[in-house]
Amino acid sequence: MPPVSAPVSPPPRDGEQFAAIDLGSNSFHMIVARYTLGQLRVVDRLRETVRMADGLDGKGGLSQSARERALDCLSRFGQRIRDVPSTRVRALATNTVRQLADPQGFLVPAEAALGKPIEVVSGREEARLIYLGVAHAQPPKPGQLRLVIDIGGGSTEFIIGRGMDTLERESLQAGCIASTRRFFPGGKISKKRWKEALTEIAAEFQQFAGQYRALGWQEAIGSSGTNKAIGEICAAMKLTKGAVTAEALPQVRDRLLQAERIDAIDLPGLSSDRRPIIAGGVLVLEAAFEALGLQRLIVSKAAMREGILYDMLGRGSDNDPRDLSVAALTQRYGIDEIQAARVEATALRLYQQVAQAWKLDDDDARMLGWAARLHEIGLAIAHSQYHAHGAYVLENSDIAGFSRQEQQVLAALVRTHRRNIPKTAFDALPDRLLLSAKRKAALLRLAVLLHRAHETAPIPRLELSADGDDLRLVVDRRWIEARPLLKSDLVGEPDDMQGLGITFKPFVA
Repeated sequence: MPPVSAPVSPPPRDGEQFAAIDLGSNSFHMIVARYTLGQLRVVDRLRETVRMADGLDGKGGLSQSARERALDCLSRFGQRIRDVPSTRVRALATNTVRQLADPQGFLVPAEAALGKPIEVVSGREEARLIYLGVAHAQPPKPGQLRLVIDIGGGSTEFIIGRGMDTLERESLQAGCIASTRRFFPGGKISKKRWKEALTEIAAEFQQFAGQYRALGWQEAIGSSGTNKAIGEICAAMKLTKGAVTAEALPQVRDRLLQAERIDAIDLPGLSSDRRPIIAGGVLVLEAAFEALGLQRLIVSKAAMREGILYDMLGRGSDNDPRDLSVAALTQRYGIDEIQAARVEATALRLYQQVAQAWKLDDDDARMLGWAARLHEIGLAIAHSQYHAHGAYVLENSDIAGFSRQEQQVLAALVRTHRRNIPKTAFDALPDRLLLSAKRKAALLRLAVLLHRAHETAPIPRLELSADGDDLRLVVDRRWIEARPLLKSDLVGEPDDMQGLGITFKPFVA
C-alpha cells in the first residue's frame, strides 16, 4: 500500500478574503486582504486602542474595564469578518494574554465576541511573525542581515534575519505600557528615575546583546506604533526625516523629561492617544540603542499583523513553516525517522476511515501526522516515562510556526499515546479543541500499538469504523494470531481507551 500523506488545504482562489487579527497589549489591529493573482492586497484595516496591559494586576488578573474594552473591540472586528471563513482568519493574542493566570477565562468570551478562534503565541513566535511582516513589506537585499525591533505594549521583540528567515529571536518583558507602569508609578518622571530605569532595562538586554552584536546586521528597522511615534517626533522636532538616530533620541528624551509628569508631556508630533505610554517606549528604545550600539533605526509600517497574513498562505501548503520545525525537532532529538514514518502512515490511514464520522478535518490530519513523527521525542531523555518527557518538551519549547494551543495539542497527543490516560492530560486545551484532540489521541494510540514491534512488513487488513464515541477495529486473524504481544495489547486497549471517553472494540476476521 502506498504511503498515506496528510491532506493539504486547497490553495487560495482569486477573490478570496483573508483576515489577520493582532490582539496586542496596547492596540488591537485587523487587516483584511483579498487574494488576487498570487498576491495579497489589503482592502481594509481596523485599529483600536484597547490598552489590555493597563488592566493587568500582579497576580495575572485582568480588570473588568480592560476586559470590556477588549470584548467590545472584538465584537466590532467580528462583524466585519462575519462572512470570511474561519479557515481564512487567524487571530493571535500576545503578551498580556500570555500573562493571565486564567487565559481561558478571557479567551472563551473573546472568541464568542469575535466569532472566530483565537490562539496565543509565544514571544519568539511573535518575533518570527513580526519579521515576516516587515520582510514582505520591505523586501531585503540578497544576503542582507537585518535587525528588527518591535516595541509593543507588554513586550519588546528583537529579531535578526536574512531574506524571509529569522536567525535570532528574543522577546523581553519590556513594552511601552509595562515599562511606563513599572518605572514611573503615579505618573512622575525625573532624570534620576530615568537613569535608574535605563540601567535596569539595559542589564536585561545584555543577556543577548553580545550575541546579536557578534552576528551583526546591515540595517536596523523598527516596527509597530511606538517606533513609528518616536520617528514622527524626531521628524516634527526637525532632527531627522522620520528615522530614529543615536543623536536624535537623547534630544527626544530630554524634551520629554522637561514635563516631570506623564500627563504633561509635550512632544511635537505626539498624539494624545500615545502620550500616556510614550515614556516607557522612549526608555526601551534608548536602552536598545545603548545595548546594541545602534546608530540609526528606520521605521516600518508593517508589523505582526502583516506577518500573520503571509504566514497563513504558507500554512497547509508545501511551505508550511511547521513542517520545517517538526523536521528540525526530529533531527535535534535523534528520532527514529523510519519508525515515525510507519506510525504516521498508519495513523493517517486510520484517520481517512473515520474522518467523516468523527468530523475531523485537514488541520486534524496534519496535527496527527506531526504527533506521529514526534511521539518518540522523549526517548532522548529516558525510556522510562518517555511519553511524559516528550509532552513536556513539546509544550515548553519555542517551536516556530506553532501557537501555544497547537503545542498543547501536540503535547497532549504525545502524552497519551501509550499506557494510562491521565485525567489532566487535556486540561490545557480550550473546550473547542477537546473532542477532536481526544479522537486524534485514539488514532495515534492505535498506530503506535500496531507498530510496537517495529516491523517493516505492511499491515494486511486494517478496517476502522466510528459511531459517536464507539470505535471498532477489524484486523486479519492469521496476522494477529502470529503476533501474540500485539494481540495482548489490543485486548487491554479498551480499558485504556475509556480514559479518552471512547469505547473501543477490536475484532479479527
